[in-house]
Amino acid sequence: MVRMGMPGSRTLPIYISAGSIFAALAVRNFTVPLRVHELGGDKIAVGLLFSVFTVTAAGLSLPAGFLADRFGKRALVIFAVLTGGVSQVGMAAATTVAPMFVWQAVAGLGGGAAQAALFSALAEAVPGPRLGRAMGWLTLAMQLGFLAGPALAALALGYVDLQVTLGASAVLFGVALGAAAVGIRGGGDPGRGWNLGGPLADIGRQRGFLAVCVGLLGATLLWGTLQAYLPLYGIERMRLPQAQIGYMIAIQAVANGLSRIPGGRLVDRAARKGPIVIGGVVAYSLAIALLPHLGSFWAVTALLALSVPLLATTYIAISVVFSNLAGDATRGVAMGVYGAVLYIGLGAGPAVFGTIMERAGYTAGFTACALTGLVLAGAVALLRSEPLRRLRPAPGLPPGSPGT
Repeated sequence: MVRMGMPGSRTLPIYISAGSIFAALAVRNFTVPLRVHELGGDKIAVGLLFSVFTVTAAGLSLPAGFLADRFGKRALVIFAVLTGGVSQVGMAAATTVAPMFVWQAVAGLGGGAAQAALFSALAEAVPGPRLGRAMGWLTLAMQLGFLAGPALAALALGYVDLQVTLGASAVLFGVALGAAAVGIRGGGDPGRGWNLGGPLADIGRQRGFLAVCVGLLGATLLWGTLQAYLPLYGIERMRLPQAQIGYMIAIQAVANGLSRIPGGRLVDRAARKGPIVIGGVVAYSLAIALLPHLGSFWAVTALLALSVPLLATTYIAISVVFSNLAGDATRGVAMGVYGAVLYIGLGAGPAVFGTIMERAGYTAGFTACALTGLVLAGAVALLRSEPLRRLRPAPGLPPGSPGT
């Protein structure tokens, strides 16, 4: 139960699992581009590595959500942390770029399962009127992981090399394993059959489905591109040391995390989520367009710290809408769709815009990414003019569920 907006016994293990998993992933996101650079790889290789992870995660997210409904969320989280830990050790052991693609694919299997299971477990544990705040706490836990991961990695790099830092971060998956095994409910309905098409069709018919998918795609294209190339941008364009790049990412994570609880309250109070989604994507697009025109550590860090809360609130709004697209028996499938779209955007952004950066420079790549975000925000505005005006609750949801 959630009281006075604070985590309770049913939600705390979910938050601990999420924070630990995302701390480990943040270490990977920080160190892998630097490791590829160290091994002689180029920016295209970095983009493709991120894409392998996200494409694999996107492919598994929907079936993982279905399996979470059928067999329970705990089993999916345990699968995610086991595959994540093995892949983290494998990435650290690689001495060339080629094996890293295999380990990124293994990590993607776990990433897709974790995203669907954690979000659907939280939606099951928290009443609808408080879901925005609960999503705020969940994403705060994730952002604390994003803060702790790069910060710890930056400190570790003062004493050990990239390989050791990456390998040691697998311990974080062990923390997530313990929390999931003890505190996340099993649940599920093993007798429900194997028909994925029916629940998916019911969700797809809900008003607002297409527009919220486009909004999520826009947000993740922006976020994925910036996070994939920010470390290399710091080295090649800004000439920053590795540790200082880690601190930049950590400061961004602090701003991201601090905005989650007030952002969740704002989402709970908003009758319509569409303006939040459109405004956040537009604002972050403009920030990315401005980024390559700034050269100092503090200017870039300030831009990131000021703009990321807007995108953070956008993600909370989107996650609440996806949860409300389904009833209790199909919430895992809905969050599986969420995960699939999210990982498609996270993978497509670095692959497409990284190629532009490699051939035409960072300014061209970031500008193209920003323009794409603005176009997708406009598409959401057009789609929601009618379909997104009011969300029709799926079977099993009470009347008056929040619209978009």
